[in-house]
Amino acid sequence: QVQLVESGGGSVQAGGSLRLSCVASGYNYGSVCLGWFRQAPGKEREGVAAIYTGDGATTYADYVKGRFTISQDTVKNTIYLQMNSLKPEDTAMYYCAAMWTGYGRRWCLDGRSWNLYNDWGQGTQVTVSS
Repeated sequence: QVQLVESGGGSVQAGGSLRLSCVASGYNYGSVCLGWFRQAPGKEREGVAAIYTGDGATTYADYVKGRFTISQDTVKNTIYLQMNSLKPEDTAMYYCAAMWTGYGRRWCLDGRSWNLYNDWGQGTQVTVSS
C-alpha cells in the first residue's frame, strides 16, 4: 500500500524559513518521481518542485526558484522542501505527490508534467504573515 505523509508546516513571518518532509512508503523508491504542490484558498493547485528519486535530479516552478530547495534522503525514503525567504503569497496547503508509475525521469523533470501525479498526501499547512 502506497502512502505519502507530510509534516513540517507551520506559521512563520515573511522572510523566514520552513522545512517540509514527506515520507514515501510502498513505492519502488529510486524509480519514482515525487513532487511538492500547493493550493491556496480559492486558487488552483500548482506544482512547486519535483525530484527524480533515482538520481536526485530536480525541477522547480519559476515562482520558487532560488528560494525553495527539494532534496531527498534515500535511506529514509523521504523528500524535503526547504523554503527560504518566504512570502505571504506562499501561504497554502502543501502536498506531497507521486507521479504515475511508468513515467520516468524525463517526464519528472519536464516542467509541464504537473498533471501526471496520481498519489497524494494529506497536506500540511504553511502560513506566512507579513
